[in-house]
Parts: sequence; structure tokens; C-alpha cells
Amino acid sequence: MNAMSPPTPIIPETAPFSAQQRAWLNGFLAGLYGSAANAQQSSPASGLAPAPEEDFPWHDPALELAERQELARETPFPRRLMAAMAQLDCGQCGYLCQTYAEKLADGRETSASLCVPGGKETARALKQLLADAPPPVEGATAAPAILPAKPATSEVTVTAARRLTGAGSAKDVRHIVINLENTGLAYTPGDSISLAAPNDPALVQATLAALLASGNEPVVCPDGEARTLRDAFATQLDIARPLDRTLLLLAMSATHAPHAAALRKLADGEDNAEPDAADLLDLLTAFPSARPKLSDLARSLPALKPRLYSIASSPRATPGEVHLCVATIRDNRRRRVRGGVASAFLADRAIAAGPMPAFIQTSHFRLPADPTVPVMMCGPGTGIAPFRAFLQEREALGHKGRSWLFFGDQHRETDFLFEPEIAAWLANGTLSRLDTAFSRDQKQKVYVQHRMQENAADLWRWLQDGGYFYVCGDAMRMAKDVDATLRRIAMAEGQLDEAQSRDWMAALARQGRYQRDVY
Repeated sequence: MNAMSPPTPIIPETAPFSAQQRAWLNGFLAGLYGSAANAQQSSPASGLAPAPEEDFPWHDPALELAERQELARETPFPRRLMAAMAQLDCGQCGYLCQTYAEKLADGRETSASLCVPGGKETARALKQLLADAPPPVEGATAAPAILPAKPATSEVTVTAARRLTGAGSAKDVRHIVINLENTGLAYTPGDSISLAAPNDPALVQATLAALLASGNEPVVCPDGEARTLRDAFATQLDIARPLDRTLLLLAMSATHAPHAAALRKLADGEDNAEPDAADLLDLLTAFPSARPKLSDLARSLPALKPRLYSIASSPRATPGEVHLCVATIRDNRRRRVRGGVASAFLADRAIAAGPMPAFIQTSHFRLPADPTVPVMMCGPGTGIAPFRAFLQEREALGHKGRSWLFFGDQHRETDFLFEPEIAAWLANGTLSRLDTAFSRDQKQKVYVQHRMQENAADLWRWLQDGGYFYVCGDAMRMAKDVDATLRRIAMAEGQLDEAQSRDWMAALARQGRYQRDVY
């Protein structure tokens, strides 16, 4: 900041905000009036710092929040923050769990609500930890993050978005095909692809109209570049997920006291606060007296981050292409249909939209080097994606080692994704065993973990033969249930007690024989 810069405004203690809210607002204002580069969060690629060799026993999405916090209770403050997060390293916050915690701890990140999978539970825990934390040491300087090399990014095009689910299904799952020709992008089965999808143009226009904005107003985006407000809303800012700092900024600008109070409740994550799960348009509609400066509003919004999808193909089977299995998110709330930023784009608009930025995210999720090692794959719903890639790869290489797929969804008739291919792999020996669980086809719901339990003796035998167990899909419910079922099988079939079963599972993971791609 040069000598002529105006002083940073401070929220007075008499303002109608809690001490924690004042701290966030003061940090936000410091960013607006100070160095914009320091105030903005890193891009997903630049914010992901490699983890040091350190044991993080709480870094397990199968553990409940209370368990994670207890494991981290005697650790340094950044690690206690880390333990409150969802432990998925999904990148939706723009960081890994570890780097997000470290930036919250030293003040380089000011929002405690970035952890999408953790939701309100994580946000509340982080806010409480931050409120109870000792003040930073006067004059202390944060160490710079160690940044990895940025993945190679290229422009890709979507060439197909065929619906996989049948008529009458409650889900709209798409088989997305992406052209990689002449992009320089390459992948291995188990990898993911990151796609920079834009916001829905109709949502952008409606949000501009609510602000009485033309869209031509200049604003500064998280990357430090000046753009028009329309361009920023379309491709740079996440208008579907306003942060607590956006809510507090709106509260500051509200000229109607009840509007300001309601916005403060939303910022605090109170369970009865309305409108729940609001996007920016919801907030502008519900609180018409809250109209901050457009430049401040733009800086309060999170960057529109790329979405990461597990790749559902092998380059040996589909050269020059990446295939995805994507559940299209459509939700009716407050008389509007809300589409998932990336999923609705891929399903409805991507083919006509032309090129979009993409990069390949290398994964730990890998087939064993020895093709004779038994492979067990648990992938209900769109969790089938990496296992389609695995099976395509094994077929292309002629591998016939033992392989077992657990697949589940709602109805066999409408939701058996890639059924013809799976049947063909069973017929030609690429896939040895298949167990399905269609939860709504009978009175009592049946899930993949039930099929695992029914086949506990065989599953245990495959694991004792050196087998690898993979799971892909929903971390909050399915993956936890699968994890608990594996532990019960180890206790029953291996005669282990609870502590021994937990140690056995941890050892299996360290050996790379228990791999999870969960979200």
C-alpha cells in the first residue's frame, strides 16, 4: 500500500455484529483496502500444497466430527482446524484440508464456510475454534505456502451427453464424452479431470437484474484481473454459493434492520435461518434493502472453481477421449429450478458452448501392478465411473485375474448404469463376480454394504489372498457404511477385536490395498 492510500475502515464495537463477525468483516475490509493479492484465496491449482510427512489420524472421512476433533485435541491449532473439515481433499474450497486449515489459522483465508461437504456442521466447528483461538502475535509473519507445479491446462470440447438412466428414473445420469485430440492431455485409469464450467447465463442475467446492473460495470476478480460484472458473474465468481463474508457484507449494507438481522443469522449458520441454501439471487430477492457496492460484492464472492470428475474410461479403449458418468443436479426451490453449475452445463449446454479449460488430476486410485492380484470394487450410482475405467483397461490388456464388482442404485430397470458393458465383461471373464443392490426394487431397502455382509467369508478370503478393495462414491453415507461393514467382516471372519480391526484397516490403507475415491 502506498503512503497516500486511505486508512482501512474498522467495524466499531457498537455495531450490531458479534465479535467473530466483526473480526471477519475487518479482515475482509483490510483485504479491500490493502493488498488485493494477499486478500484473495489461491486458485485450486495453486492452493494445493503437498502434505509433509506427518501423521494425521483424523484425516479419515469415515470418522464422525467428534471423533476427529478428539484425535486432534492435543495438536497445534491448525491441525485442530483441519480435524473439523470433511477430510475429503476434494478441492471445492480451493485448497486441501490441511492447507485450508493453515490459511484460516494465520489469517490468509477469512471464510470458515468453504468446506462444502462438511456443510453447517464443519462451518460451526471452525467458527467456534476461531472464536476461541488466541490472538495472533503482533508482527508475526505467515510462512508462504509451498506450491506444487500447476497441472497442464488445455481447452477441451464435449461431444456427447447421452442419458444413461431410463424413462421413469428419479435421476438424470449422463454419459459425457470429452474430446482430448490435440490437447496434450493424457491420463491413466483412476485419474480425474477438472472442468471449468461457467454459470448458467439465465442465472447471471437474473442476478444482474436484481442488482439493477447493466453488467458492464468494471470489477476486480479473484485472479486480480479487471472484468465486466457480467463476465465476472459468468466465468469467475461463484454466485451459487455466497460465503459468510458475502452475507455479512450484505448485512452491513442493508437499510432495513430486520434484513440485516436475518443476514447475520444466516452468516452464523443458525439452523432456522432463512432462506436456507440460498444463492446470491435468493439473497438479493429476499433482502432488497441490502445492496453493497458492486466492487465490494464481487470481492466478497468466492472464485468459481473447476469441478473434478472421476474418469470413466481407459485411454486404451477410448483413445483421444475422456468419458464421465455425471448425475445432473436439478433442484426445485423457491419457485426456481437450480441446476448444478457443472452437471447441468455438461448435460444441457456444453456441446453447443465450445471449448472449456480442463486439466487432468493425477490420482492415488490405481489398479495393482500385478494383474493376478484379486480386485474388489464397490461403486454404487455414479461411483461406477473409475471401475468402468478399470474394467476397460483390464479387457484391453487381456487381464483375467479375479475381479469383483459391487454395484447399487434405486431400480434395476432404470438405474443399472452401463449394464450391457458389465454383462459383456462378466461373459468374457474380464469381471469374475457381480453383486448388485437395487434399493427400491423390494419392500426392504438393500444397499451394497448388505451384499458385502452376505458374502463376508469370500470377501475376507480375497483380502487374505492379497486383494485390493476400492470404493468410490458418496463419502457422507455410503463410504462410511462400507467402511463399517469391512470392519465388522474383519472382526467376524478374522476374529479381531474393535481396536485390532481399526489397525488392520489402517494397515490395509497404508499398503495401498484399501483405496477410496469419495466425495
